Amino acid sequence: MKALRFYAPEDVRLEERPEPECGPDEVKIRVRSCSTCGTDVKIFHNGHQNLTPPRTIGHEIAGEVVEVGSAVEATFDQHWEIGDRVQVIAAVPCGDCYECRKGWMAVCENQTSMGYQYEGGFAEYMVVPRQVLKVDGLNRVPDGVTLDEASAAEPLACAINAQEQLGIEKGDVVVVFGAGPIGCMHIRVARGVHGCGPVYLVDVNADRLAMSAAFARPDEVIDGSEVDVVARVMELTGGRGADVVITATAAKVAQEQAIAMAARNGRISFFGGLPKTDPVIGCDSNVVHYRQLHIHGANGSAPEHNKRALEYISTGQVPVADLITHRIPLEDALSALDLVRSGTAIKVTVNP
Repeated sequence: MKALRFYAPEDVRLEERPEPECGPDEVKIRVRSCSTCGTDVKIFHNGHQNLTPPRTIGHEIAGEVVEVGSAVEATFDQHWEIGDRVQVIAAVPCGDCYECRKGWMAVCENQTSMGYQYEGGFAEYMVVPRQVLKVDGLNRVPDGVTLDEASAAEPLACAINAQEQLGIEKGDVVVVFGAGPIGCMHIRVARGVHGCGPVYLVDVNADRLAMSAAFARPDEVIDGSEVDVVARVMELTGGRGADVVITATAAKVAQEQAIAMAARNGRISFFGGLPKTDPVIGCDSNVVHYRQLHIHGANGSAPEHNKRALEYISTGQVPVADLITHRIPLEDALSALDLVRSGTAIKVTVNP
């Protein structure tokens, strides 16, 4: 089979590999869609501390079951059949640590990941490891949902995880920093699930803003390279500020502006992590104190968020099909990473 393998930073190769063998407590799938994201580009350039090369990368995975291990049903009380359409979680909790037992699987201290510790989805075939099955992380794709859409359920699950912490209410003013696919998903979750009020989308790239706005249809776009973002949000809200601010970008200035523009009792999600070499921001503690702000981190998702993402896609509450602007065959997977890097696409899927 063909697989995209990471060897070292900027040494990623499309290779012929033997098909993986399915163990007794594993499920083998034929990968049909593996979506790409900015993390894949970071891995290409820099590698990752949790990724031991050589490794097949790709973590937004959907496909069809082709083999079921003999012990799967008895071990995990799960019944799978050949041909079942499935989606695979990316972040894999251990299920046993304090956080997992508390139900906080998104922050499992022993978390592993597809495409990092396990072989990923940029391949024709993949084995779903026992740890994924143990935490109920292999999900049936609902009827009417394509496998391309199902592969987008993983980033959508991350947005769901972040927003369930924010208590978004009907009519709330929401600001989203970052005009990428995850920014579009945040807008759609805030509206389709929580019924928020006006949504403002912020970025510093005018072309990117225009492209994403055509899909997500925010009430206004704000080009941070042209205007004072905080002043504009204050103007739009009559001086009150935003009820909810989500920073879906790895920019310090976005986090600092989020604090400055938040309304009293405002909720802020630091959704995008900052570079490890420069992670410290300026924060006026008195603004946080006197406005009674709530600042939340957001780290990936739990298995339950993936199930909810598939449900939202299935019901139409959060459509994702139109966000998939490019479909690339596995043979050209490196060009998919180039598209993501260039910012000229919304969501790019690789179809083995």
